Amino acid sequence: MSEKTFRWGIIGLGGIANAFAEGVGFLPDHKLVAVGSRTLEKAQNFAQKHGAEKAYGSYREVAEDPEIDAIYIATPHPQHKEPAILCLNAGKPALVEKAFTVNEADAQELIDLSVKKNVFLMEAMWMRFNPTFRKVLQLIRDGAIGEPRMLSANFGFRADFNPESRLFAHELGGGALLDVGVYTISLSSFLLGYPVQTLATATFGQTGVDDQVGLLLKTENGAISALTGALRTQTRQDAYIYGTDGQIQIHAPFWCATKFTIRAKNEEKTIDTPILGNGYKFEASEVEACVRAGKIQSDIVTHAHSIKIMRVMDEARRQIGLKYPGE
Repeated sequence: MSEKTFRWGIIGLGGIANAFAEGVGFLPDHKLVAVGSRTLEKAQNFAQKHGAEKAYGSYREVAEDPEIDAIYIATPHPQHKEPAILCLNAGKPALVEKAFTVNEADAQELIDLSVKKNVFLMEAMWMRFNPTFRKVLQLIRDGAIGEPRMLSANFGFRADFNPESRLFAHELGGGALLDVGVYTISLSSFLLGYPVQTLATATFGQTGVDDQVGLLLKTENGAISALTGALRTQTRQDAYIYGTDGQIQIHAPFWCATKFTIRAKNEEKTIDTPILGNGYKFEASEVEACVRAGKIQSDIVTHAHSIKIMRVMDEARRQIGLKYPGE
């Protein structure tokens, strides 16, 4: 590993890979070295756009490149597992896009391999490292709004229908739950605790995946979250946390917010938390810190967190009757 520069590879070169590459560009001590796609031409175009030195026409070549310190996996949900296995078997730390996998069993398989190989593995829940989220979490832990009792969050947008896109294609793990529901479930779990009860409902579109999903989650101490997600319905995209002594609004878009409002003790205050860049640099910095420290998991987005979130989504899919190919 380079003593100064942390060197990245990217596997899967869709829209979110572009965002991550741009985020890495805001870190002076990080560098995008290699990118890989199943199509060499696509990899070459991506490398030229983002200044990567190497472009590969296979995932294996990225995983086995000795000049890479960590690899970001940005393939569609069902295609996270295999490249992650390639990375871990090659001794390469892996940052795997959310949803971590399609189901809990696949997530556990990756985590078991991470432990066996003693190689770092983390789900790319970039929201958790956002300065706004960190500040809100600390205020809640400090009792700024009393005991948190309820949470509401929505993440819906109206995408143009395309049966071949990863959002709508059944074989690509499409649907609102895995794509945007993972954000609201993680938000609730980080702020209120992991649920012991899940109630789910959904509507389905032409391709058989959920285009709207609603969840009620209850924690062991009785805190309740009302969560919605959608691919064909535009929502406010904000979140509210209600406590016994006040409330906090995380302004839209809540997963990468740059301000929040706290209402407590008969006062209302909006706090700005501006960031430089698009927000992806914070999770990249966490990966670097963990890898340099010799860790196999983050203390912030742990292996256990990813398992618990997948378990909630598995239960929600069971209730709404959604299965993916191979399950």
